Amino acid sequence: MHCVGGIYMNRKSRSLILLTLTAIIWGFAFVAQRVGGNSTGSLTYNAIRFALGSFSLIPVMLIFEKKADDRQKIYHTRYAGMLCGFLLFAASTFQQYGVMLTDYAGKAGFITDFYIILVPLFGIFLHKKTTRSAWLGAGLALVGFYFLCMQGSFSINIGDALIFICAIFFAFHILAVDHYASSVYAIRFSFYQYLTCTLFSAIGMILFERIPLENILDASIPILYGGILSVGAGYTLQTLGQNGVDSTTAAIILSCESVFCALGSAWLLHEVMTFQSYVGCVLVFAGILLAQMPTRKKQGN
Repeated sequence: MHCVGGIYMNRKSRSLILLTLTAIIWGFAFVAQRVGGNSTGSLTYNAIRFALGSFSLIPVMLIFEKKADDRQKIYHTRYAGMLCGFLLFAASTFQQYGVMLTDYAGKAGFITDFYIILVPLFGIFLHKKTTRSAWLGAGLALVGFYFLCMQGSFSINIGDALIFICAIFFAFHILAVDHYASSVYAIRFSFYQYLTCTLFSAIGMILFERIPLENILDASIPILYGGILSVGAGYTLQTLGQNGVDSTTAAIILSCESVFCALGSAWLLHEVMTFQSYVGCVLVFAGILLAQMPTRKKQGN
């Protein structure tokens, strides 16, 4: 038992480290998205960065999963990856448009983190119990969302609304990854995710955007960060990390991306939010933490 417990703790610790690294990478990715989006269209930026993420995984896949010979598992991995890839395409598209239209990149990180609240709430439809603290956290986060997004009169910025929609799709994505993570080849799964997202983004890019090559070259550094680190490393680390913890634990760790987003926006973009916005950020993050608090079980007789 001690040996088994030790293995479990090592596996869980590894997952926590991988998910924390993911949160750091994704937090600073908002800065890259803001800068890169100034030169390229949103669909163009996503198409290129997810293509880079796909290509960056090919050598990793050949090295670490070259013995993947279970045909049924390979088929299951491809199907699961394509499904999660579509959810990722929807989430990342709404997010990229939202990041470009919202007031501050730092705010975008906190609104995106609403998926942390939505994961346990959507879990109800999958017959997963939702704790009282999750409901309280959701209410507190909604108050924070009001402070973040409502500017003077009762109206909401279109960018904030798009990012909130992106949070809904990210919640579905987290639940889907949680469902499939233990039954797929992780790196192949990530590859099919990115490839699917690339194809959908490329179709949209061809239909709706015509971006000059020089604009893409101007955004090369943000695109490289978004492709190799945010996509190639980030989503792969998420899949590997979620294989060792439950979806709720994974969600709260990944929510720390909003903190690194705010830090990165202040440091690299010199963004300064209003006092009301900072209050909103604090309330949203407090709601996220509260939603993940375990409920004390009643003692039996």
